[in-house]
Parts: sequence; structure tokens; C-alpha cells
Amino acid sequence: MANNSLAYSGVKNSLKEANHDGDFGITLAELRALMELRSTDALRKIQESYGDVYGICSRLKTSPNEGLSGNPADIERREAVFGKNFIPPKKPKTFLQLVWEALQDVTLIILEIAAIVSLGLSFYQPPEGDNALCGEVSVGEEEGEGETGWIEGAAILLSVVCVVLVTAFNDWSKEKQFRGLQSRIEQEQKFTVIRGGQVIQIPVADITVGDIAQVKYGDLLPADGILIQGNDLKIDESSLTGESDHVKKSLDKDPLLLSGTHVMEGSGRMVVTAVGVNSQTGIIFTLLGAGGEEEEKKDEKKKEKKTEMGAAMEMQPLKKKQISAVQIGKAGLLMSAITVIILVLYFVIDTFWVQKRPWLAECTPIYIQYFVKFFIIGVTVLVVAVPEGLPLAVTISLAYSVKKMMKDNNLVRHLDACETMGNATAICSDKTGTLTMNRMTVVQAYINEKHYKKIPEPEAIPPNILSYLVTGISVNCAYTSKILPPEKEGGLPRHVGNKTECALLGLLLDLKRDYQDVRNEIPEEALYKVYTFNSVRKSMSTVLKNSDGSYRIFSKGASEIILKKCFKILSANGEAKVFRPRDRDDIVKTVIEPMASEGLRTICLAFRDFPAGEPEPEWDNENDIVTGLTCIAVVGIEDPVRPEVPEAIKKCQRAGITVRMVTGDNINTARAIATKCGILHPGEDFLCLEGKDFNRRIRNEKGEIEQERIDKIWPKLRVLARSSPTDKHTLVKGIIDSTVSEQRQVVAVTGDGTNDGPALKKADVGFAMGIAGTDVAKEASDIILTDDNFTSIVKAVMWGRNVYDSISKFLQFQLTVNVVAVIVAFTGACITQDSPLKAVQMLWVNLIMDTLASLALATEPPTESLLLRKPYGRNKPLISRTMMKNILGHAFYQLVVVFTLLFAGEKFFDIDSGRNAPLHAPPSEHYTIVFNTFVLMQLFNEINARKIHGERNVFEGIFNNAIFCTIVLGTFVVQIIIVQFGGKPFSCSELSIEQWLWSIFLGMGTLLWGQLISTIPTSRLKFLKEAGHGTQKEEIPEEELAEDVEEIDHAERELRRGQILWFRGLNRIQTQMDVVNAFQSGSSIQGALRRQPSIASQHHDVTNISTPTHIRVVNAFRSSLYEGLEKPESRSSIHNFMTHPEFRIEDSEPHIPLIDDTDAEDDAPTKRNSSPPPSPNKNNNAVDSGIHLTIEMNKSATSSSPGSPLHSLETSL
Repeated sequence: MANNSLAYSGVKNSLKEANHDGDFGITLAELRALMELRSTDALRKIQESYGDVYGICSRLKTSPNEGLSGNPADIERREAVFGKNFIPPKKPKTFLQLVWEALQDVTLIILEIAAIVSLGLSFYQPPEGDNALCGEVSVGEEEGEGETGWIEGAAILLSVVCVVLVTAFNDWSKEKQFRGLQSRIEQEQKFTVIRGGQVIQIPVADITVGDIAQVKYGDLLPADGILIQGNDLKIDESSLTGESDHVKKSLDKDPLLLSGTHVMEGSGRMVVTAVGVNSQTGIIFTLLGAGGEEEEKKDEKKKEKKTEMGAAMEMQPLKKKQISAVQIGKAGLLMSAITVIILVLYFVIDTFWVQKRPWLAECTPIYIQYFVKFFIIGVTVLVVAVPEGLPLAVTISLAYSVKKMMKDNNLVRHLDACETMGNATAICSDKTGTLTMNRMTVVQAYINEKHYKKIPEPEAIPPNILSYLVTGISVNCAYTSKILPPEKEGGLPRHVGNKTECALLGLLLDLKRDYQDVRNEIPEEALYKVYTFNSVRKSMSTVLKNSDGSYRIFSKGASEIILKKCFKILSANGEAKVFRPRDRDDIVKTVIEPMASEGLRTICLAFRDFPAGEPEPEWDNENDIVTGLTCIAVVGIEDPVRPEVPEAIKKCQRAGITVRMVTGDNINTARAIATKCGILHPGEDFLCLEGKDFNRRIRNEKGEIEQERIDKIWPKLRVLARSSPTDKHTLVKGIIDSTVSEQRQVVAVTGDGTNDGPALKKADVGFAMGIAGTDVAKEASDIILTDDNFTSIVKAVMWGRNVYDSISKFLQFQLTVNVVAVIVAFTGACITQDSPLKAVQMLWVNLIMDTLASLALATEPPTESLLLRKPYGRNKPLISRTMMKNILGHAFYQLVVVFTLLFAGEKFFDIDSGRNAPLHAPPSEHYTIVFNTFVLMQLFNEINARKIHGERNVFEGIFNNAIFCTIVLGTFVVQIIIVQFGGKPFSCSELSIEQWLWSIFLGMGTLLWGQLISTIPTSRLKFLKEAGHGTQKEEIPEEELAEDVEEIDHAERELRRGQILWFRGLNRIQTQMDVVNAFQSGSSIQGALRRQPSIASQHHDVTNISTPTHIRVVNAFRSSLYEGLEKPESRSSIHNFMTHPEFRIEDSEPHIPLIDDTDAEDDAPTKRNSSPPPSPNKNNNAVDSGIHLTIEMNKSATSSSPGSPLHSLETSL
């Protein structure tokens, strides 16, 4: 491969000359045309028109190494000529548009029509004389009815206007909040460019044409550009082309980099050639009728997410809430229809049948007025019955939480994620940076055959080893990784770039050497070839070409992977000596395992020389290049656990959330850190697996993943080490699709790398790291952790549960009002031909219980007590039995009070009865008291609704919620004004102090009644159904909830389980005998163990007794393997038994288990025929499930005394 650094001369001079003419040597149109070409065409065009990419740099007046000067005047001029890196967003809806949308509500339209008809008719006056003939129409005492009849219609219209404005304002503020969030996400996004020779990070919007940008693994490219220098660069262009294959970019094949594409591997530098609306992504957006930019993208995403109900059940609980709203609405519609029919029939029968009046033409308007009045009453029943505040409460609650979560370092990208988080049952977390501080330091080293427990003095290391170390680390760490002086005096030095590499650079500084000198000597362009780090390789290598034509490659990576490729090691005197497998096993035992068990990450550094005379190696064949290495050193890097993490994990476990650690680190390191964090507890039976082992257990002979096998592993799995991103995705998918537990698991996943994208997308909630995360990870996530800290996830759980509770509180309050108001309006109308609560009053009640209550109850702040209960689970009905008890209990009290006042109130208060009042009668005190008491009962019940789990103290923490207090007091004040001064429009007449006190007293009664209700144990009230999913959990077995297809599966599974138990019973004794006999006869166990059993044929094999001994052993193992798979307690032990090489009794040398065996396994976890990889420690359990399989096997296996570990193993099964 040709050297990436091409001669760069003459540009400096041309820069100086060019600066005189204000114009650039290339136009916007030319650049756009160039960027629309692909691969070879583009290359040809560049060569023909500009010579090479450096020709373009000189025309754009930029230096490929120093970048732009950063002079503000120059940047402004560039932005004027080539445009800004900004795609204008779609215009937000105006307030008037939102008002128009709010007016589309059906009930409001019905009300408007009714009000207008009522208004129109109220101005018609029948001729004087016939008044008596048309039935009872009272003439107001002071004013003629013509003057006041219009008031009701006008008041209804006015209240409709209020409702519409409130709704529109809510939508408007929601939109505004969303835009604020959007711009915050955009501001957070920075990109690395070179300006004035300095590498700096600038906001994406500030990038301009001519900038030299550094691209690295995981970046989302913010602008179009042309590659100047690249190392092993691979780009995922699927977002533009739809092709999923990664495209290799190089100077001699395809140098064009396009905006909106993802860097999947490698690194490099590019010169920016198009930004904003002129970049490829920008052009597409413009075609879409743009700049529907981010907003549309996000909205689209949300729509996609919401429609994917099948897989992700994204909006499940919220959907349910909307459904229950629709059901209640239907019931309300029915009630209102019945109300209207009854009123009309009663009026017609009473007037024309009982009173035998004729229908007079001039009376028609008056009759119609009656009908309109009845219609309005019906509509008001409907208005109160439909809980249109529910969607509002959901929105307010989510929006409020999202705003507050920002303060807790959670940047929510998808609103529903916040609520889903409350149901989380499992969190799969990364180790580095989330559980640990991501502040890496080298604390131990194995150099020149000595294990230093702390960093040695430079004098202690032979000079040639030291020079290898210095050069190797300096050039074989990405040049973007560096250590900068601390920002504050006395602070810690700042680590920029990859933290592991920074630790290695820090080691050089500890050894009093400076890596920058080496980098100045060998600039990045001089590197011949770079194999960048990726999750499959788990290593990085850099090739240097020496002046004499020879090559030297430096390699670093996971110690067990690199050591396997080392054939030599630098000895104490600095000479290379042969490095045999046995020496490797020694290093693993004496150096790597002890380091790992202290929680250190082990990195091996190595090099290899290619002499000058030999033919040039095939550089693309990486496996042949990175082998036959010479080991320089093994270092142990410490990454301390964040001090607040153990407490946070304890909270999660208390809240019923299982925390699992998924890491690429060595299993011993992972186990040590997991124990420090509290993910593992000594003495408990948990699994710690390596990715390879995990894959072997979950795949069948054909290499396909089986859900049943995953189900046997995940409930106990706590640590998955040396895992690839695919393993992470498999695990997350396996847990989500599992049917083992009665509730579907809700999984949250943290990720920072590009390769975590699939797992983040698959999870119910994906958390991306704000600091360490790549753009790709952030794009795939639902929530961004701005401080990369695990404790912020716990905060998200708290907020999620709080959202759920807030909505339940609101529902409890809302449904009580609904039930009471509908029944009162309905029965009142049927018995007295007139609703006790008038249309305008109903609208006021509706406003209280919908808009205001949703504001008050949806903004309760979360408390720690939310973390003391288990997750609700996905199928949890929205209205629990306790809530149902509260709703019905309070409704009963309120109905008793209202009906007592309605039918006996006039006697009690000694006032005129308000019942059977004629049309247009003035408001009565009687009905005003009913209305007033009703509203005050709602106000006090709002305080009751603050608690939904049957707590006694409803006032607890009430003053922490200022919004709640303001709304309750505000409503009370407005109620006083309405009653005392509302007059005719509100159908109210003034009340005396005594009447007010009685109203307040009856209202406060709900608080006392609430105490009485909470005394009744819910468990006694068996007849109460939960609502929100129809049937109770206990009544329907889990199987019936699934479809018929599922049923067959369950039945089959039961059958299979029965068979297995039967086989197990039959085989236990026989198996034991077989093993013992086999060992006594000392036959070739090795062969037996090496043959992997096929699970399909187990049943038959097991019972076949007349086989030769070693086959019998195989059979014995097969049956016990099957047991191991089925029975959780035995699983770990039998697997160890299967996978441990300690049982190769005839091995001449004792075989020490390596952390990683053959490389072939790395590539193909599915090759079942290769010998199963041994596991890194004596037993593969987290903290051992009480069965100890030790290396003593070698000594005692041949004599099968009852005390032998084998014997106890078998019986323990």
C-alpha cells in the first residue's frame, strides 16, 4: 500500500500569495458537483482538475497540517461564500394554528353549536298574550327573560374559548420545550478540527469549508470532506446509500467522506468541502421540503418508535391509559344520550299528554329552547364524562420529568423512555466509565522478567527495553490521545482521547520520558500502516518503515490475545529469548491472573521486525502480520470504582432491578470490579461467563441461538466478560424475548461505542454516555447520561416510577369526579328535569379536574421511597385495587352528600327549593349550595389523591410541591369569586357565611372519610377489579394470556420437562456407576471428553448399557450435561466439568487453564467440534455455587474413592 503522506510542498507559499485576492480558487458549485461523484469518478475528477487533495487544500487556502488560522474575519468570509454548517429547522406551529387544532375537539364543537342555537333562540320572544299557553316560562323578577336568556349561551362559548386557549398554550409550551431540548442536544455535539496547528473541539455548527477535521472511530460526520490521510478507515454509508456494507476509504480508491455517515473503524483527517444545506445530507433535507431538519427526524423517529408496538411495546402503559380514557368516554356518551332522550320524552309526555296542551306555531321557538336546554345538559354530561385531561396529564408529567431530569444528568431524547424506565427490571451496564471513574493509571508492570507492584525507576529498566517501550507506546496510541496539563493549579492532568491509551502515555511520563518528542520525530503521516483498535481484534498495531527499507510493527492489546501471538520475550538483560507455551502459562498464572483478580485491566505491549531483504509482506492479511511478536511488557491498569456506585447498585437491587455487567475486559478483572460494586455477593450462586463460553452454551449443534438455552443462563448471569457487541445484543434480545418469568423483562442498556448501537436500539431504554460516547451510540439511544455515571440511571428509574405514579394519582382523582358528576347530572336530570350542575358549572368542574389537576398532580417530585418497591411490570393495570377502593369509596361519600343536599337541602338550610324551576328562572341558593359543596369536595379530594398506595398521611411533603399548593389555593379563590359574584352566567346566587362554612365542612369530610377508607384492607374486597387491562392477574394463568400458538409451546414444554425428570431419575444411579467404572478401568477419558455430545441423541444413548467403557463415559457425560442444562443449581458445575482440561489425565505436563484458548474459537464460537475452551478460573461461577472443582482432579481422579471430588460432584447433581 502506498504511503498515505504525499509530498506537501509549495502550499505554504501559495497560501501567502493567495491571501491577497479575496476569492477562493474553487467555487461552491464546483465543490458540490465534486461531492456528488462516487469513488473512482471522484478520484479521476480530483486528479484532472486539481492534481490531488493538496491542490484542493491550496485553492481553499488551508494547510493540511496546520488547518485554518482561526482568524474570525477569515471564518466569516468562508461562511459568506460557502454557507454555514446549519440546516434551518422547520418553522414551529404558530399559536393560532394550535388554537385551530384545539378547536377540532368533537365535544367542544357540539357545545359550540348548542350554545349558538341557544343564543339565537333566546332573542325570540313569543307574542305577549300566548305566553301562558306555552307552558311554564318564568319571567325574571327584575329583567325580562329576553335580556338574560342569552347569558347561558354566551357563558358556554366563553368557557369553550378558555378551554381552547389553555389546550393551545399547553401544546405551544410543549413544542417550545422540545425545541429547547433539541438545540441543547445540538449544542452538545462537538467535533475535532485543527486550527492554527492546534487540535481543538468546536461545536458542529462552527465547522466551515477549508477546516481540517480529525475523524475517528465512532464519529458521525458533520460535513462532507475529502480524505487527506487515513488509517484503515471504514465508513457505514447506509444512511445515504442504503447499502449496509462498510465502505473502505483511502486516498487511492475512494477519498470522499459524506455528512451523516458513521465511522465504523479507523481514523484519519479530512478537508471539509461542503457544509449545511450544500452537504449531501443537507441536499436531501432541502429536497424533503426542508429544512425539516432535526425536528422532523426526531418526530419521525418518535412515530416509528410508537408504531413499532409489536416488538418494543413502546408506549404500552401510556397506550393503556389512552384506551381507558376512550372506554370512559364511550360510557359518558351513552349516559348523555340516555339523559337527553329521557328529558325530551318526559317534557313531551308531560306537556302534550298529561297537560293536554296543543302545539301552537308561535310557541315552537320556546319548545325548541327547551329541547336545546336538554341537549346542552346532555352535552355537559358528556363533557364531564370524557377524561380529556388524561392525555394532557401524561404529556405534562413527561415534559415536567424530562425538564427536571436534565438537572439529574439525564438528557431524554424520547419522551416515552422516561416512563418505560420506571418499569425496568434489568440493567446491563458497561464497566469502564459507568461503574468506574474512567481515569486510568498504570499501577503494575511486568518488564524485563520482573513483576513490579509499583512503577519502577527508569534506571531499573535496560535502555533498549525502555526505548522499545517509549517508541511503541508513543506511535501505537492514537495521536488524538494525549495528556494535557491540569486546568486548575494542583489538579490532575487532563486525559484527552482514549483513556486506556492515556494511561500508557502516563506510564511514559512516570518513567521521565516524553512521548511528544517521539511523535514530533514520527508525525502521523509517516506511519506506514495502522490496524486500528476494534472490538473483534481487541488490539491495535502500527507499522513503521525504517530508512533501510525494513519494517517494524508495534502491537498492543488484551494480554491473553497478544501473548498468544508472542514467540519471544525481552529478558532481564534486554535480549529477546524464546517464549514457549509453558512460559506463557507461567506468566498467566503468576502475573496476569493476580493483576486481574485485583481488578486491573491487563495490556500487553509487543513488537516485530521485518528485515529489509525479504519481499514486502501482504499488509492486508493482518493475521500473518500480527504474529511471531516479541513481548516487551505486560502492564496492569487500574480504573477505580466510582465511590457512589456501590450504594446506587444496592438501591437498584432493593428496587427489584437486576444489574448485570457486560464488559470487554478479562473475566478476573470483571469479577473483581463486580464484587467491589456489589453486583456479586460472596457466597451467592451466580454465573460469570466469558463471551466465548456464553456463545457455546446458547447455541445448538448447528450454531444457531436457542431461546431455551438463553433462558437457562440469563437469570443467574451477572457478569459477561470478554464480550463482543454481538454478545451484548444477543443477551439483551434473549432477556427481552424470554418467557421464563411471569412478567416480560424490561431491559435498560448502557453503551458508549459505535458497536453498542444494535444493543441500545434493541433495549427498552438505551443510555448513551454523554462524555465518552460516540455519536453513533448517542444516535441509537433514548437517554444520554451527561455525566456518564451509573447513579444517574438510578435517578432515571426514580423519575420513571414517579411519572407512572403521577398519572395514577391524576386518574384516581379524575375518575372520582367523573363518576360523581355523571351520576348527579343523570339522575338529577331524570328526576327533576334539570341538571343540578349547569353547563357552565360543569365546564368549570371540568377545567378543575382536567387541566388544573393534571398540572397539580403530575408535577409531584419523586421521593426515595419509590425505590423501595418492585417494578410494576408491563401488564400492571393502571388502576390498582387500592385505587379502585379509593375511587368507589369517595364517590359513595360524595353522592350521598350531593343527593342529600339536592332532595333535603332546602329543609335543612330553610331556603326555597331549586327543583322544577321553569325555563330562565333566576339562579337559586339551593342549587348554588349543591354546586359549591361539590367543588369543595373535589378540592379536598385532590389532597387525598396525592397518595395511591393506601398511605395514611396525605399531607406528607405537600409543601415540596409549590405548583400543587398554588393550584389548590387558586382554585379555592376562583370558586369564592364565582359563587359570590358569578350571578346569572354561572347560575349562582350569593351564599351566607354559615352556608359557606357548611360547604367547607362537608368538603373536608372527604379527608376524614379517606382515613376511614384506608382502614379497610384491600385484600378483603375481593369483588374489586383492577382496571386498565380488564382481568386480574390471579384469574388468568399466564399461558392463556398468550395466543393459541403459545399454548402449544407451553404444553410441549411441560411434556418435555416431564420426560427430562423421568430420564433424570432413571439415569442418576446408572450415570454414577458408569463414571466410576470408567475411571476404575482407566480407559481413555481424553478421547471421550473431546467428543462433543449431540444433545438430540441423548435420550437414546443414555439407556444403552452394553457399549464399550469410554463410550459409556461419553454417555454418562451426555446425560449429566443434559441435567446441567436443565437444572439451574447444577448447571455451572457440570459445565466446568465439561470444559476443564484438568481432566486430561494422560497429559505429560500439567495443563494450566489459559484465559483464552485457540484463536479459532475467537472467530467461530459456533465451531462445536473444537475442544471446548477451558475457563479462566477453577470454577466458572461468580462466587462458586458451593461446588469446588480444583486441580487436585489430576491426582485423585484415577482412584475413585467416595471422597474424590468427582464422586461428590456427581452426588451433588
